[in-house]
Amino acid sequence: MPVLGLIARVIRLIIFILTRPICCLIRRLLGSFTQSSIWKRWINGEKDTSDSLDQDVELALSAGVPGRLCYKDLVSATSNFSDKQKLGQGGFGCVYRGLLSSSKQQVAVKKISSNSKQGIKEYLSEIKIISRLRHRNLVQLVGWCHERSEFILVYEFLPNRSLDWHLFPMKKNSCSLTWEVRYSIALGLASALLYLHEEADQCVVHRDVKSSNVMLDSDFNAKLGDFGLARLVDREVGLKSTAVAGTFGYLAPECFATGKASKESDVFSFGVVALEIAAGRRAVEPSKDDEEVRLVDWVWRMHGEGTLLEAVDRSLGEAFGGKQAECLMLVGLWCVHPDREQRPSMRQVVLALNFEGPVAEIPREIPVPVFVRPPTQDPNFSIPTITDANLITGR
Repeated sequence: MPVLGLIARVIRLIIFILTRPICCLIRRLLGSFTQSSIWKRWINGEKDTSDSLDQDVELALSAGVPGRLCYKDLVSATSNFSDKQKLGQGGFGCVYRGLLSSSKQQVAVKKISSNSKQGIKEYLSEIKIISRLRHRNLVQLVGWCHERSEFILVYEFLPNRSLDWHLFPMKKNSCSLTWEVRYSIALGLASALLYLHEEADQCVVHRDVKSSNVMLDSDFNAKLGDFGLARLVDREVGLKSTAVAGTFGYLAPECFATGKASKESDVFSFGVVALEIAAGRRAVEPSKDDEEVRLVDWVWRMHGEGTLLEAVDRSLGEAFGGKQAECLMLVGLWCVHPDREQRPSMRQVVLALNFEGPVAEIPREIPVPVFVRPPTQDPNFSIPTITDANLITGR
């Protein structure tokens, strides 16, 4: 019996010696895990950021709409996001030209900066909204990618760039857009906004209508893009008060006072673009004389003096339709009326531009804006801020 007891003690000692390192290793691993962000998210009931974002995207999409693309395919499509493929750069990332090998389709690849919280927020917002929309005058989403901490949106490629690229060329060359093309672009943009406001399943307020967000296809058809600031709203109630977002020069005056975007504020922005198309001038030009800095003020003054057609882009010479030019500028002034209640709906705009409906009488002097500021205790109201970095050029 003593021999058996000795053998048992030896066996227990051997087991202790062999298992002690393993126990220490397990304790260290558990200690590291409890300090990790994964443990903290799990213990607090939070999901992994990557998985959560993917689920947000998946929920935003429904059957039959653009789906997820592989990151390595986008790297190949853009020659590893080469500068030679870069089409432009904005506040939240860069846009590259690409060719998808699987479909041989040319695309525009928008790579959003992963350290921009606002950029990621707009990424999710754009997928949620644009995936629901189908209209000939809207930029179509081809797909999306969230991989390796990258946030990427892929759109149809539009070879003729943006409207502002043609209206305001970087070199001192005159705009090459004919009057017929300009008027067609204005009609196309109006049709896009009519669809968003009244014809889509749910009303969409774009909140950033401007010439640099109007893209042109190979036939110079207008396609409205960049839905990062867009919001789905109740057609009757509208959008709740929020931080002002958009681009200086295109923002309706009530947005600064109420912090509230609406279909009417989109209409105001359209009016500014319509005047840019007709006059060939930016919404804001600081280099001009004081009375000509703001395009809206300048055109309204010309209207008051009875010389409205003199505001038409001089580079057109006599090659423009006087009746159409007058109509476009009067509709533009109607849309930028300081009182939102006096602005037309986009349906009225489309009818007027097609000469199928009347244009309201435009006052000779620009009216003083009248609006009610929300109470300061409104929890949904925040101090107005402009989100676009390029306030003057709008690029």
